[in-house]
Amino acid sequence: MATAYWDREGQDAAPAAATSFWKAGHTPTLIAAFLYFDLAFMVWVLLGPLAPMIAQTLALTPAEKGLMVATPTLAGALLRVVNGLLVDRIGPKLSGAISQLIVIAGLFTAWLTGVDSFAGTLALGVILGFAGASFAIALPLASRWYPPEHQGKAMGLAGMGNSGTVLASLFAPVLAKIFGWNAVLGLACIPLTIVFVAYMIMAKDAPNAPAPKKIMDYFHPLKQADAWWLMGFYAVTFGGFVGLAASLPIYFTDQFGLTPIVAGYCTAGCVFAGSLVRPLGGALADRIGGSKALMMVYVVAALALAGVAYAPSLAAALLCFVVAMLALGTGNGSVFQLVPQRFQAEIGIMTGLVGMAGGIGGFYLASSLGFAKQLTGSFAPGFLIFAGLAVLALLGVVLVKAKWRASWTTGARI
Repeated sequence: MATAYWDREGQDAAPAAATSFWKAGHTPTLIAAFLYFDLAFMVWVLLGPLAPMIAQTLALTPAEKGLMVATPTLAGALLRVVNGLLVDRIGPKLSGAISQLIVIAGLFTAWLTGVDSFAGTLALGVILGFAGASFAIALPLASRWYPPEHQGKAMGLAGMGNSGTVLASLFAPVLAKIFGWNAVLGLACIPLTIVFVAYMIMAKDAPNAPAPKKIMDYFHPLKQADAWWLMGFYAVTFGGFVGLAASLPIYFTDQFGLTPIVAGYCTAGCVFAGSLVRPLGGALADRIGGSKALMMVYVVAALALAGVAYAPSLAAALLCFVVAMLALGTGNGSVFQLVPQRFQAEIGIMTGLVGMAGGIGGFYLASSLGFAKQLTGSFAPGFLIFAGLAVLALLGVVLVKAKWRASWTTGARI
């Protein structure tokens, strides 16, 4: 049990380095965190797979489509800070329960009243932002149960809830064709409610929660450069992942004339690749060090995103997207192998801050692709600029890795 681990640590006993992962923490809580995160991410990007149909109904411009799918990402980014504060003050389990109820109520209301304007889609996007903010709850909920040598795996498995974006891409277009896209909003409430009940039964707050602090104390990490570096790195890895997950249905329908359903299948394949490797990214970072893993991630991501800009066919674009998503998903796990090593005492707020940066990166990518299409007639400039950001992130890791390895006191690899 994790309680035993933390008690031994408090008595200055030898760390339980030989303890297996499945015995080191609280498995029901890890499963609950994954389920909550998974379904929350499913609805967070729900407007992406529905975008081609919504845009046709409401006669949206390319820029409006980009803003529509990017709004939940921005709202989720900002709300992650709020959730990070709540996690450290009232605990992750209660924070997650409140967030889930807000999302369910918002989707149910949107289904009942209908969404019939661009402004209405933006309002719905803000509500869906509460689902995206689940990141700042689910990860601390799981992380606090595990010792440093298992942080990468715990955060990776909980964070594999990114795969919820696959569910949205697979099922939302099909259900929209059968019942209409507005009905999908109501149908989403069914699995959300089931997961909410399971979450309340299975989730349990860890016994080592930090004592509540003054509100301003939570922002002390921002006085340290390491926090900004980690936020910047995640803005590229997670920002790229969620920005692509929200934008690819629009890209595939506009660029190659695919139907919304086929575009959803293509998006699901790309997103599944990125979601699947997140825990592998955490495990890889545990093995070789988070900074080394990130360096490899940014090289591959930059090359793949640049390749998308010049892809001559659907097959070539799909290959580049899958490679990019594999790299970005690995990077997501790698960043969160590093965060608890440096900010264990502030893991709640740091998860919120780092997650906020990732959401802002996703908002930038999704909205910039829409504006690039409207202004230049091509998505290529948006992909090239983001590839450049990956190169800058690579240079940042090269700059700080030696200092981190020399100054951080942790039992895990950096």
